[in-house]
Amino acid sequence: MNYKRTYLACYLGFVTQAICANFAPLLFLTFYKSYQIPLGRIALISSVFFFTQLLVDLFCARFADKIGYRKCVVGSQLFSALGLVGLAFLPEIFPSPFAAIIASTFLYAVGSGLTEVLCSPIVEACPSEHKEAAMSLLHSFYCWGSAAVVLLSTLFFSVFGTEHWQLLACLWAIVPIVNIYNFVVCPIVQPVEEGEGLSIGKLMKMPMLWLAILLMICSGASELSMSQWESAFAESALGLSKAMGDLMGPCLFAVAMAISRALYGKYGDRLDLMKFMLGSGCLCILCYLAASLSDIAVLGLAGCIVCGFSVGIMWPGTISICSARIPRGGTAMFALLAMAGDLGGTLGPGMVGAIAQSAGDNMQLGLLFGCAFPIVLAVALVGLKIQSKSR
Repeated sequence: MNYKRTYLACYLGFVTQAICANFAPLLFLTFYKSYQIPLGRIALISSVFFFTQLLVDLFCARFADKIGYRKCVVGSQLFSALGLVGLAFLPEIFPSPFAAIIASTFLYAVGSGLTEVLCSPIVEACPSEHKEAAMSLLHSFYCWGSAAVVLLSTLFFSVFGTEHWQLLACLWAIVPIVNIYNFVVCPIVQPVEEGEGLSIGKLMKMPMLWLAILLMICSGASELSMSQWESAFAESALGLSKAMGDLMGPCLFAVAMAISRALYGKYGDRLDLMKFMLGSGCLCILCYLAASLSDIAVLGLAGCIVCGFSVGIMWPGTISICSARIPRGGTAMFALLAMAGDLGGTLGPGMVGAIAQSAGDNMQLGLLFGCAFPIVLAVALVGLKIQSKSR
Protein backbone atom coordinates (compact mmCIF):
# COMPACT_ATOMS: atom_id res chain seq x y z
CA MET A 1 0.00 0.00 0.00
CA ASN A 2 0.95 3.62 -0.46
CA TYR A 3 0.96 5.29 2.95
CA LYS A 4 1.78 8.82 1.74
CA ARG A 5 -1.79 10.00 2.35
CA THR A 6 -1.69 8.41 5.81
CA TYR A 7 1.39 10.43 6.69
CA LEU A 8 -0.19 13.57 5.20
CA ALA A 9 -3.37 13.06 7.22
CA CYS A 10 -1.40 12.64 10.45
CA TYR A 11 0.77 15.68 9.67
CA LEU A 12 -2.33 17.83 9.13
CA GLY A 13 -3.82 16.26 12.26
CA PHE A 14 -0.97 17.65 14.31
CA VAL A 15 -1.33 21.03 12.58
CA THR A 16 -5.00 20.95 13.60
CA GLN A 17 -3.97 20.19 17.17
CA ALA A 18 -1.65 23.21 17.10
CA ILE A 19 -4.53 25.40 15.88
CA CYS A 20 -6.77 24.18 18.70
CA ALA A 21 -4.10 24.73 21.35
CA ASN A 22 -2.82 28.13 20.23
CA PHE A 23 -5.62 30.08 18.53
CA ALA A 24 -7.94 30.85 21.47
CA PRO A 25 -5.14 32.16 23.76
CA LEU A 26 -4.45 34.85 21.14
CA LEU A 27 -8.02 36.08 21.72
CA PHE A 28 -8.08 36.20 25.53
CA LEU A 29 -7.85 40.00 25.63
CA THR A 30 -10.48 40.23 22.87
CA PHE A 31 -12.86 38.04 24.90
CA TYR A 32 -12.23 40.26 27.91
CA LYS A 33 -13.07 43.45 26.00
CA SER A 34 -15.88 42.15 23.76
CA TYR A 35 -17.85 40.02 26.24
CA GLN A 36 -16.75 41.57 29.58
CA ILE A 37 -15.52 38.20 30.80
CA PRO A 38 -13.28 38.55 33.89
CA LEU A 39 -9.67 37.53 33.38
CA GLY A 40 -9.98 34.94 36.15
CA ARG A 41 -12.71 33.13 34.21
CA ILE A 42 -10.83 33.48 30.92
CA ALA A 43 -7.94 31.59 32.52
CA LEU A 44 -10.31 28.62 32.88
CA ILE A 45 -10.39 28.23 29.08
CA SER A 46 -6.87 26.75 29.01
CA SER A 47 -7.63 24.62 32.07
CA VAL A 48 -10.74 23.16 30.39
CA PHE A 49 -8.73 22.46 27.25
CA PHE A 50 -5.95 20.51 28.96
CA PHE A 51 -8.24 18.74 31.45
CA THR A 52 -10.48 17.57 28.58
CA GLN A 53 -7.41 16.22 26.79
CA LEU A 54 -6.50 14.25 29.91
CA LEU A 55 -10.01 12.73 30.03
CA VAL A 56 -9.81 11.83 26.34
CA ASP A 57 -6.43 10.15 26.93
CA LEU A 58 -8.07 7.93 29.55
CA PHE A 59 -11.05 7.26 27.27
CA CYS A 60 -8.80 6.20 24.38
CA ALA A 61 -6.88 3.81 26.62
CA ARG A 62 -10.06 1.77 27.14
CA PHE A 63 -12.24 2.20 24.07
CA ALA A 64 -10.27 3.28 20.96
CA ASP A 65 -9.41 -0.29 19.93
CA LYS A 66 -13.06 -1.36 20.25
CA ILE A 67 -14.47 1.61 18.35
CA GLY A 68 -11.76 1.46 15.66
CA TYR A 69 -8.94 3.82 14.78
CA ARG A 70 -10.52 5.18 11.61
CA LYS A 71 -13.80 6.19 13.27
CA CYS A 72 -11.96 7.78 16.20
CA VAL A 73 -9.43 9.71 14.11
CA VAL A 74 -12.13 10.96 11.69
CA GLY A 75 -14.04 12.05 14.80
CA SER A 76 -10.95 13.93 16.00
CA GLN A 77 -11.04 16.19 12.94
CA LEU A 78 -14.83 16.56 13.09
CA PHE A 79 -14.77 17.63 16.75
CA SER A 80 -11.91 20.06 16.04
CA ALA A 81 -13.78 21.67 13.16
CA LEU A 82 -17.04 21.91 15.13
CA GLY A 83 -15.23 23.50 18.06
CA LEU A 84 -13.51 26.14 15.92
CA VAL A 85 -16.72 27.01 14.02
CA GLY A 86 -18.63 27.02 17.32
CA LEU A 87 -16.09 29.45 18.75
CA ALA A 88 -16.96 31.85 15.94
CA PHE A 89 -20.77 31.67 16.21
CA LEU A 90 -21.92 30.31 19.59
CA PRO A 91 -20.87 33.33 21.74
CA GLU A 92 -23.22 35.48 19.65
CA ILE A 93 -26.09 32.99 20.09
CA PHE A 94 -25.78 31.74 23.68
CA PRO A 95 -27.10 33.94 26.52
CA SER A 96 -23.72 33.47 28.19
CA PRO A 97 -20.75 34.06 25.82
CA PHE A 98 -18.39 32.48 28.36
CA ALA A 99 -20.45 29.26 28.44
CA ALA A 100 -20.39 29.22 24.63
CA ILE A 101 -16.60 29.60 24.57
CA ILE A 102 -16.20 26.81 27.13
CA ALA A 103 -18.51 24.53 25.10
CA SER A 104 -16.52 25.23 21.94
CA THR A 105 -13.26 24.67 23.81
CA PHE A 106 -14.53 21.31 25.04
CA LEU A 107 -15.39 20.25 21.48
CA TYR A 108 -12.03 21.05 19.92
CA ALA A 109 -10.20 19.75 23.01
CA VAL A 110 -11.87 16.37 22.43
CA GLY A 111 -10.61 16.48 18.85
CA SER A 112 -7.14 17.54 19.96
CA GLY A 113 -6.94 14.77 22.55
CA LEU A 114 -7.98 12.11 20.03
CA THR A 115 -5.40 13.40 17.56
CA GLU A 116 -2.66 13.34 20.19
CA VAL A 117 -3.32 9.71 21.15
CA LEU A 118 -4.09 8.19 17.73
CA CYS A 119 -1.77 9.81 15.18
CA SER A 120 1.43 8.58 16.85
CA PRO A 121 0.46 4.87 16.81
CA ILE A 122 -0.92 5.22 13.26
CA VAL A 123 2.47 6.50 12.05
CA GLU A 124 4.26 3.91 14.19
CA ALA A 125 2.29 1.15 12.46
CA CYS A 126 3.13 2.39 8.94
CA PRO A 127 5.87 0.30 7.27
CA SER A 128 9.13 2.21 7.71
CA GLU A 129 12.77 1.38 8.28
CA HIS A 130 13.35 4.38 10.54
CA LYS A 131 10.34 4.70 12.82
CA GLU A 132 12.07 7.05 15.29
CA ALA A 133 12.77 9.53 12.49
CA ALA A 134 9.19 9.25 11.21
CA MET A 135 7.84 9.90 14.72
CA SER A 136 10.06 12.95 15.18
CA LEU A 137 9.04 14.36 11.79
CA LEU A 138 5.36 13.85 12.68
CA HIS A 139 5.69 15.81 15.92
CA SER A 140 7.56 18.61 14.13
CA PHE A 141 4.30 19.50 12.37
CA TYR A 142 2.76 20.49 15.70
CA CYS A 143 5.59 23.01 16.09
CA TRP A 144 5.31 24.32 12.54
CA GLY A 145 1.56 24.60 13.08
CA SER A 146 2.04 26.54 16.31
CA ALA A 147 4.40 29.01 14.64
CA ALA A 148 2.02 29.37 11.68
CA VAL A 149 -0.96 30.07 13.95
CA VAL A 150 0.90 32.88 15.74
CA LEU A 151 2.39 34.42 12.59
CA LEU A 152 -0.64 34.16 10.28
CA SER A 153 -3.10 35.21 12.98
CA THR A 154 -0.93 38.21 13.86
CA LEU A 155 -0.80 39.12 10.14
CA PHE A 156 -4.59 38.72 9.79
CA PHE A 157 -5.26 40.92 12.83
CA SER A 158 -2.83 43.55 11.52
CA VAL A 159 -4.62 43.73 8.15
CA PHE A 160 -8.28 43.17 9.06
CA GLY A 161 -8.34 43.93 12.79
CA THR A 162 -9.23 41.71 15.74
CA GLU A 163 -12.95 42.53 15.33
CA HIS A 164 -13.04 39.97 12.48
CA TRP A 165 -11.59 37.12 14.52
CA GLN A 166 -14.71 34.99 13.86
CA LEU A 167 -13.80 34.84 10.16
CA LEU A 168 -10.29 33.67 11.04
CA ALA A 169 -11.70 30.94 13.29
CA CYS A 170 -13.74 29.63 10.33
CA LEU A 171 -10.69 29.81 8.05
CA TRP A 172 -8.65 27.73 10.52
CA ALA A 173 -11.51 25.21 10.64
CA ILE A 174 -10.93 24.44 6.94
CA VAL A 175 -7.79 22.45 7.87
CA PRO A 176 -9.59 19.72 9.89
CA ILE A 177 -12.56 19.74 7.48
CA VAL A 178 -10.25 18.92 4.55
CA ASN A 179 -8.38 16.38 6.66
CA ILE A 180 -11.58 14.41 7.37
CA TYR A 181 -11.41 13.21 3.75
CA ASN A 182 -7.76 12.21 4.12
CA PHE A 183 -8.50 10.01 7.11
CA VAL A 184 -11.55 8.49 5.42
CA VAL A 185 -9.62 7.26 2.35
CA CYS A 186 -6.07 6.64 3.63
CA PRO A 187 -4.88 3.15 4.66
CA ILE A 188 -4.73 2.78 8.46
CA VAL A 189 -3.10 -0.10 10.30
CA GLN A 190 -3.67 -0.44 14.05
CA PRO A 191 -0.38 -1.17 15.84
CA VAL A 192 -1.99 -4.02 17.80
CA GLU A 193 -5.27 -5.78 16.97
CA GLU A 194 -8.12 -5.68 19.49
CA GLY A 195 -7.48 -8.11 22.33
CA GLU A 196 -3.77 -8.51 21.57
CA GLY A 197 -2.50 -5.37 23.29
CA LEU A 198 -1.39 -5.32 26.90
CA SER A 199 -3.94 -4.16 29.45
CA ILE A 200 -3.39 -1.08 31.58
CA GLY A 201 -2.86 -3.35 34.60
CA LYS A 202 -0.10 -5.32 32.88
CA LEU A 203 1.53 -2.16 31.55
CA MET A 204 1.58 -0.65 35.04
CA LYS A 205 3.62 -3.63 36.29
CA MET A 206 6.45 -2.85 33.88
CA PRO A 207 9.31 -0.68 35.27
CA MET A 208 10.08 0.42 31.72
CA LEU A 209 6.67 2.08 31.41
CA TRP A 210 7.08 3.96 34.70
CA LEU A 211 10.41 5.33 33.49
CA ALA A 212 8.75 6.37 30.23
CA ILE A 213 5.91 8.04 32.14
CA LEU A 214 8.48 9.97 34.21
CA LEU A 215 10.23 10.99 30.98
CA MET A 216 6.95 12.18 29.46
CA ILE A 217 6.01 14.21 32.55
CA CYS A 218 9.42 15.89 32.52
CA SER A 219 9.24 16.37 28.73
CA GLY A 220 5.87 18.11 28.95
CA ALA A 221 6.97 20.19 31.94
CA SER A 222 10.31 21.19 30.35
CA GLU A 223 8.57 22.26 27.14
CA LEU A 224 5.49 24.04 28.50
CA SER A 225 7.18 25.70 31.49
CA MET A 226 9.34 27.68 29.10
CA SER A 227 6.90 28.18 26.21
CA GLN A 228 3.93 29.22 28.39
CA TRP A 229 5.92 31.78 30.40
CA GLU A 230 8.35 32.88 27.71
CA SER A 231 6.28 35.83 26.52
CA ALA A 232 5.78 37.11 30.08
CA PHE A 233 9.49 36.58 30.77
CA ALA A 234 10.46 38.51 27.63
CA GLU A 235 8.24 41.41 28.70
CA SER A 236 9.03 41.56 32.44
CA ALA A 237 12.67 40.50 32.59
CA LEU A 238 13.89 41.60 29.17
CA GLY A 239 11.71 44.70 28.69
CA LEU A 240 10.25 43.74 25.28
CA SER A 241 6.85 44.85 24.04
CA LYS A 242 3.90 42.43 24.03
CA ALA A 243 3.97 41.88 20.23
CA MET A 244 7.75 41.53 20.16
CA GLY A 245 7.62 39.24 23.19
CA ASP A 246 5.16 36.93 21.41
CA LEU A 247 7.18 36.82 18.19
CA MET A 248 10.62 36.55 19.80
CA GLY A 249 9.38 34.18 22.50
CA PRO A 250 6.74 31.49 21.78
CA CYS A 251 6.98 31.80 17.99
CA LEU A 252 10.76 31.34 17.71
CA PHE A 253 10.58 28.70 20.45
CA ALA A 254 8.16 26.69 18.29
CA VAL A 255 10.33 27.17 15.18
CA ALA A 256 13.44 25.98 17.06
CA MET A 257 11.53 22.94 18.35
CA ALA A 258 10.30 22.17 14.83
CA ILE A 259 13.84 22.38 13.44
CA SER A 260 15.06 19.91 16.07
CA ARG A 261 12.34 17.40 15.22
CA ALA A 262 12.69 17.88 11.46
CA LEU A 263 16.48 17.40 11.63
CA TYR A 264 16.09 14.18 13.55
CA GLY A 265 13.38 13.15 11.12
CA LYS A 266 15.86 13.56 8.25
CA TYR A 267 19.09 12.30 9.85
CA GLY A 268 17.72 10.12 12.66
CA ASP A 269 18.94 6.91 11.03
CA ARG A 270 22.52 8.09 11.60
CA LEU A 271 22.07 9.09 15.26
CA ASP A 272 21.71 7.22 18.55
CA LEU A 273 18.31 8.32 19.88
CA MET A 274 19.21 7.81 23.55
CA LYS A 275 22.44 9.84 23.25
CA PHE A 276 20.65 12.55 21.28
CA MET A 277 17.98 12.82 23.97
CA LEU A 278 20.55 12.91 26.78
CA GLY A 279 22.49 15.64 25.00
CA SER A 280 19.25 17.56 24.46
CA GLY A 281 18.43 17.23 28.18
CA CYS A 282 21.82 18.69 29.15
CA LEU A 283 21.36 21.53 26.63
CA CYS A 284 17.91 22.21 28.11
CA ILE A 285 19.43 22.59 31.58
CA LEU A 286 21.92 25.12 30.21
CA CYS A 287 19.12 27.03 28.47
CA TYR A 288 17.09 27.31 31.68
CA LEU A 289 20.19 28.50 33.53
CA ALA A 290 20.97 31.09 30.83
CA ALA A 291 17.40 32.43 30.92
CA SER A 292 17.15 32.53 34.71
CA LEU A 293 20.64 33.64 35.80
CA SER A 294 21.95 35.85 33.01
CA ASP A 295 21.74 39.63 33.39
CA ILE A 296 22.36 40.02 29.64
CA ALA A 297 19.01 40.30 27.86
CA VAL A 298 20.24 38.83 24.56
CA LEU A 299 21.73 35.80 26.32
CA GLY A 300 18.54 35.26 28.31
CA LEU A 301 16.40 35.45 25.17
CA ALA A 302 18.78 33.10 23.34
CA GLY A 303 18.38 30.62 26.20
CA CYS A 304 14.59 30.76 25.80
CA ILE A 305 14.72 30.18 22.05
CA VAL A 306 17.39 27.45 22.06
CA CYS A 307 15.37 25.69 24.77
CA GLY A 308 12.82 24.97 22.03
CA PHE A 309 15.49 23.09 20.10
CA SER A 310 16.57 21.17 23.20
CA VAL A 311 13.07 19.93 24.13
CA GLY A 312 12.12 19.05 20.54
CA ILE A 313 13.16 15.39 20.62
CA MET A 314 12.03 14.60 24.17
CA TRP A 315 8.32 13.84 23.60
CA PRO A 316 8.53 11.92 20.28
CA GLY A 317 11.78 10.27 21.36
CA THR A 318 10.20 8.84 24.49
CA ILE A 319 7.29 7.47 22.45
CA SER A 320 9.71 5.82 20.01
CA ILE A 321 11.80 4.26 22.79
CA CYS A 322 8.69 2.89 24.50
CA SER A 323 7.21 1.59 21.24
CA ALA A 324 10.41 -0.34 20.42
CA ARG A 325 10.72 -1.88 23.88
CA ILE A 326 7.01 -2.61 24.48
CA PRO A 327 5.75 -3.63 21.00
CA ARG A 328 2.45 -4.97 22.40
CA GLY A 329 1.72 -1.80 24.33
CA GLY A 330 -1.09 -0.85 21.97
CA THR A 331 -3.43 2.10 22.35
CA ALA A 332 -3.32 1.90 26.16
CA MET A 333 0.41 2.60 26.18
CA PHE A 334 0.16 5.55 23.78
CA ALA A 335 -2.75 6.98 25.78
CA LEU A 336 -0.87 6.67 29.10
CA LEU A 337 2.18 8.36 27.61
CA ALA A 338 0.06 11.18 26.17
CA MET A 339 -1.67 11.60 29.52
CA ALA A 340 1.71 11.80 31.29
CA GLY A 341 2.92 14.43 28.83
CA ASP A 342 -0.26 16.47 29.31
CA LEU A 343 0.09 16.14 33.08
CA GLY A 344 3.62 17.52 32.92
CA GLY A 345 2.47 20.30 30.62
CA THR A 346 -0.24 21.20 33.14
CA LEU A 347 1.80 20.99 36.35
CA GLY A 348 5.08 22.47 35.10
CA PRO A 349 3.90 25.97 34.12
CA GLY A 350 1.72 26.13 37.24
CA MET A 351 4.66 25.35 39.52
CA VAL A 352 6.93 27.86 37.75
CA GLY A 353 4.22 30.53 38.03
CA ALA A 354 3.65 29.79 41.72
CA ILE A 355 7.39 30.05 42.50
CA ALA A 356 7.62 33.32 40.55
CA GLN A 357 4.59 34.77 42.38
CA SER A 358 5.90 33.77 45.81
CA ALA A 359 9.18 35.52 44.94
CA GLY A 360 7.46 38.80 44.16
CA ASP A 361 6.64 38.05 40.50
CA ASN A 362 10.28 37.21 39.78
CA MET A 363 10.05 35.23 36.53
CA GLN A 364 13.77 34.47 36.49
CA LEU A 365 13.52 32.69 39.84
CA GLY A 366 10.52 30.75 38.56
CA LEU A 367 12.46 29.59 35.49
CA LEU A 368 15.41 28.67 37.70
CA PHE A 369 13.08 26.26 39.51
CA GLY A 370 12.13 24.91 36.06
CA CYS A 371 15.66 23.49 35.77
CA ALA A 372 14.44 20.61 37.93
CA PHE A 373 12.44 19.13 35.05
CA PRO A 374 15.28 18.60 32.51
CA ILE A 375 17.57 17.47 35.36
CA VAL A 376 15.13 14.71 36.36
CA LEU A 377 14.69 13.85 32.69
CA ALA A 378 18.45 13.44 32.19
CA VAL A 379 18.69 11.23 35.30
CA ALA A 380 15.75 9.11 34.08
CA LEU A 381 17.44 8.70 30.68
CA VAL A 382 20.61 7.46 32.36
CA GLY A 383 18.48 4.99 34.34
CA LEU A 384 16.77 3.86 31.15
CA LYS A 385 20.11 3.39 29.43
CA ILE A 386 21.41 1.30 32.38
CA GLN A 387 18.24 -0.81 32.34
CA SER A 388 18.59 -1.38 28.58
CA LYS A 389 22.18 -2.57 28.99
CA SER A 390 21.23 -4.93 31.83
CA ARG A 391 18.50 -6.46 29.65
